[in-house]
Amino acid sequence: MALPEPMTDALSRPLAGAHLRRCWFRRLTRVEAGSVSLYDVECMYPSRQVSVPLGDLETARPVCNACQAAGIFRPDEE
Repeated sequence: MALPEPMTDALSRPLAGAHLRRCWFRRLTRVEAGSVSLYDVECMYPSRQVSVPLGDLETARPVCNACQAAGIFRPDEE
């Protein structure tokens, strides 16, 4: 008898080219969508008072990776 495989969250598996550089100004908000956890991404640069919504992780990844602002990425990512 085969045992069912445990359900895994789609975000827990590494995606090809999925590295998102760690930023001091990015805010991630966990959103429950049924049994799957998703994240909304907001950019708080430069003032940290007003956020710019970037969508989910997949939508935000090219925007964040193309960011050229100096000094906003954490030291282990520079």
